[in-house]
Amino acid sequence: QVQLVESGGGLVQPGGSLRLSCVASGIFIVNSMGWYRQAPGKQRELVASIESGGSTSYGDSVQGRFTISRDDAKNAVYLQMNSLKPEDTAVYSCYLRGATSRWNSITNYWGRGTQVTVSS
Repeated sequence: QVQLVESGGGLVQPGGSLRLSCVASGIFIVNSMGWYRQAPGKQRELVASIESGGSTSYGDSVQGRFTISRDDAKNAVYLQMNSLKPEDTAVYSCYLRGATSRWNSITNYWGRGTQVTVSS
């Protein structure tokens, strides 16, 4: 069974930083990993993603402030968030696109999410 466990969320003041972590277990092939977020009353949006080759992409609202990285040995993905703004407040969910074996199909897996609140 695939599990994605996120950590690192919390309350931070505007201008502050947080680092989110997501570690996956039960997975054999990992293609892309990344983070989505959803604020109350808003649609879910892509924050950042990173492919197996290391290429990254970011949502327009976080470009230049957030950095995504991954550790393939740990099946982990990280999101360094700097210069946080109140509008960054949301539940951040980790995702992974991969397979549990070389014979299984590629599937999307999701973590439960971690709350990030930016407020003074």
